[in-house]
Amino acid sequence: MSALRFIFLIATILTVMTVVTAHNITAILSEFPEYSEFNHYLSETKLDDEINSRETITVLVLNNGVVSSLAGKHPLSVIKGVLSLHILLDYYDNKKLHAISDGTTLSTTLFQTTGNAPGDVGFVNITDLKGGKVGFGSAVAGSKLDSTYTKSVKQIPYNISVLEINEPIIAPGILTAPAPSADVNITGLLEKAGCKTFVKLITETGVLKVYQLAAAKGLTVFAPNDEAFKAAGVPDLSQLSNAELVALLQYHALASYTPKGSLKTTKDPLSTLATNGAGKYDLTVETAGDSVTLDSGVGTSRVASTVLDSTPLCIFTVDNVLLPTELFGKSPSPAPSLSPDVSPASAPAPDVLSPEPAAAPSPFLSPPAPPTEAPAGGPAPSDGPTADSENSNANSNSVDGVRALTLTTLGLVATSVSVMISFVLC
Repeated sequence: MSALRFIFLIATILTVMTVVTAHNITAILSEFPEYSEFNHYLSETKLDDEINSRETITVLVLNNGVVSSLAGKHPLSVIKGVLSLHILLDYYDNKKLHAISDGTTLSTTLFQTTGNAPGDVGFVNITDLKGGKVGFGSAVAGSKLDSTYTKSVKQIPYNISVLEINEPIIAPGILTAPAPSADVNITGLLEKAGCKTFVKLITETGVLKVYQLAAAKGLTVFAPNDEAFKAAGVPDLSQLSNAELVALLQYHALASYTPKGSLKTTKDPLSTLATNGAGKYDLTVETAGDSVTLDSGVGTSRVASTVLDSTPLCIFTVDNVLLPTELFGKSPSPAPSLSPDVSPASAPAPDVLSPEPAAAPSPFLSPPAPPTEAPAGGPAPSDGPTADSENSNANSNSVDGVRALTLTTLGLVATSVSVMISFVLC
């Protein structure tokens, strides 16, 4: 019996210990004041959400002095592009850097996923140099390895690795990319993306002006494509009052810059431009892998494509028209089958999609600006590179990463094995 109890004890411990390690790059870097500037700009550009939404990632951090020098010369949109080149979609630690096959490799970066990276611009060249050094540079032909690995900062093994390099990785043309204009041609972008019906509606109702006013401070638009307005179940919008139509169109936008990475990490309901009170005209977000779905309470709509992602403006296309419950009621329940003594003609017509009077915000109110904070300063980094010793300290701290309850597959397997052994012992 003692042997049997021991086996079940081990199985229980394995079950409890089986967790998947999640990560929060903001929390990780907050432990290191020398990277406070880098951390600030990850948050400002919403790259932190993109990092946190991925399972395997390496972040190449720069100290405050390097980031301040870069940020003082370029707009936020350029800073975002540069930082995206420092986010590798693979796991590298000190050991792996010095064990690269053939001494050199190309790694895909987050910048490659933006669709703004022609050729090899979105890739980084990692080369194990002589003397124990590791160089980093753009993968574009002819680019130099201007950046060198300095030290390991922190790892949550095979989930996230944070490494320090001494200079920024600069791809050709990335510093000269034009900053987003304050008067972005929203209608032109939407028409090109196949959203002409939506463009017609926001133009005729004056909601376009609301979008334009909000764009300078932060705006995210979910534009239904033309096919969405033809889909079965879409109500007759001509039956809506002007105020209701304005509310519907404002419901398709957020008063903040919210790229896809931020949507994937969103847990709370999102307020829209139509929101005029607590819990009114909200959207909830559902994610499955890289897919993002918006739920209005009446129905859902998949975020289909990114038309523009340039701080502070983000424009997506969606597959369905977003129908708020404030205008169209709740999602209809399946209709019961008719009994023999009830004819279809006598059955009441469903009114789920009939518009209900609802207070709508003025189409010319400028939405509030998203909160911002000034970069936090920090002490200057210490001079001199370290490697294995820092990596050892970093690994010892990896257990401080954010933990989340997860699948207990390993525990279940252990439990099954223990049960089988118990039968053998009996």
